[in-house]
Amino acid sequence: QVQLVESGGGLVQTGGSLRLSCVASGSILGINDAHWYRQAPGKQRELVASISSSGMTDYADSVKGRFTISRDNAKITVYLQMTNLKPEDTAVYYCKADINHDYVLHYIYWGQGTQVTVSS
Repeated sequence: QVQLVESGGGLVQTGGSLRLSCVASGSILGINDAHWYRQAPGKQRELVASISSSGMTDYADSVKGRFTISRDNAKITVYLQMTNLKPEDTAVYYCKADINHDYVLHYIYWGQGTQVTVSS
């Protein structure tokens, strides 16, 4: 059974930093594209950052210069380093990944989410 498990969320003050991790487990070959989304209370889920299988990255305007997405293929893990956090970054953060089951089959998976709370 394939799972994506996020960790690293928590409570931090304005200006602080957190690093989120998203680990894929199960009988898999690896991760293709991966993304971090977030959803604040009463708001729609929004795309925060993306990383391709080749390492190309893209960010929402609201987090450019503050967040960095990266990956460790050997550990089948995707990270989101968040710095200079603001109260408006408060949300549940979700990892979404296109995972290779073998050299042919691949599916999209979501993690369960990790809460990030930034106090003012």
